[in-house]
Amino acid sequence: MRQVAFFGDKNSSTKKISVFDTTLRDGEQTPGVSFTLDQKLDIARAISGMGVSVIEAGFPASSESEFETVKMISSLGLEADICGLARSVVSDVDRCIECDVDMVHVFIPTSDVQRENTIRKTREEVLEITSRIVGYARENVDKVLFSAMDATRTEVPYLSEVFKAAVDAGATTINVPDTVGVATPSSMSALISAIREDVKCPIDVHCHNDFSMAVANSVSAVEAGASQVQVTVNGIGERAGNADFASTVMALESILGFDTGVKTENLVKVSRMVSRYSGISVLPVHPVVGDNAFAHESGIHSHGVIANSSTFEPGIMTPEMVGHRRRLKLGKHVGKHAVRQMLDQVGMNPSEDELDAIVAKIKEIASHGKKIEENDLYEIADNVCGTGVVVKDITLDGFAVMTGSHVLPSATVKAIVNGEEKVSCMTGNGSVDAAMKALLNVVPKEVILKDFNVAAISGGSDAIGHVSIAVEDENGRVFDAGASSSDIVMASVEAMVNALNLVYRYDKNDN
Repeated sequence: MRQVAFFGDKNSSTKKISVFDTTLRDGEQTPGVSFTLDQKLDIARAISGMGVSVIEAGFPASSESEFETVKMISSLGLEADICGLARSVVSDVDRCIECDVDMVHVFIPTSDVQRENTIRKTREEVLEITSRIVGYARENVDKVLFSAMDATRTEVPYLSEVFKAAVDAGATTINVPDTVGVATPSSMSALISAIREDVKCPIDVHCHNDFSMAVANSVSAVEAGASQVQVTVNGIGERAGNADFASTVMALESILGFDTGVKTENLVKVSRMVSRYSGISVLPVHPVVGDNAFAHESGIHSHGVIANSSTFEPGIMTPEMVGHRRRLKLGKHVGKHAVRQMLDQVGMNPSEDELDAIVAKIKEIASHGKKIEENDLYEIADNVCGTGVVVKDITLDGFAVMTGSHVLPSATVKAIVNGEEKVSCMTGNGSVDAAMKALLNVVPKEVILKDFNVAAISGGSDAIGHVSIAVEDENGRVFDAGASSSDIVMASVEAMVNALNLVYRYDKNDN
């Protein structure tokens, strides 16, 4: 039995696991998601730059625009192999070949329910079609991936027979799809082990997340001998999605010690790009890349990670490894150690009694459902201590926005930055976007907007909205800030000013 390395001991296992990304194909099949050409090119470049082995660029036969997109991605000269999807028909394979892809991915249903209801073919006909189409594809490209659609609901003896036919015809990799997400880690392990006994060919797995087991099933398949996993960024895809890229890669790398070749420090960056382009927000509790993946609010947890991060984090996976930052959060569970550390970072040193009062005030406010941002903490601390430490380096002197149905949204901002008047005018995708860009343009520091969220505090057309934002400075530090107003543009501008003041306050203390 092959020995598996546990807990990040990569040196004890040299096995390379290939990562096959299908964000641009299966990921785009998420209901409501449609990437533009430029977005697909951006995603392809970013994913290839991370070190994946294969990018499934799309399904060329599905439309003329899809054909042109796959062809253009193939022409980029990316490091990753570019793959095109094809049904088991010659015309589909031809469209892939015309795109000049490195790999053709052909599939055919093999389970009884799929075979009888979607393609209406007998088992014998499926075997004959498999041999013919794989052989045709292999005559024209060097790499052919064959998928037995709905493999996990196909009887194993017949499944092995189909895979043998594909390999005999020239398939270079066979794919085991859990098409409707019904496998479990134990059943997936047994299936991959059985296939390995019968079929001598590299095995790839494609797991869906209908029962939230896509990542676990992918990892289990690798433990059983699969050498390639299919993933999508943020786990997007049909129905409940696919195996999540970041979670799968980090489980394989950090827990099992395999080498995926992925530059994991870019995981958060690419996750946010795909989230922005797809319009699907990443939940704060999303593993690895979510905002809370390395955030701590509980007093016990915060105290622990301040002393040693491994107390309440995996240890074998650090925030820096995935492009994240550890963050101490404020709320009704916050503890004194976290608050003291956050205040110390900006040069505020309350007494024990003052610290108790600050913590109590935070918990009181949070117990009423209000989100506490960092700028709130410093205002509370200043009020409790009466220090007058909270001095704003940036004050808003006025702003104006212009928008309309036939007007390019623009914003003009006038601010006092360290005593000097600054004016900036920028355009954007909307009035808020333009205002954010204008504000960032008046400060000399390199600051980027990482997150922007709006929540209604009250109802009606004059509802008060609370804007929460996070910005990142040139040192990779992330700062949270917020503001409320019945004017969402005003709340956004005030939140950004609060965030920029946090950046300056931290820099002052560092110097």
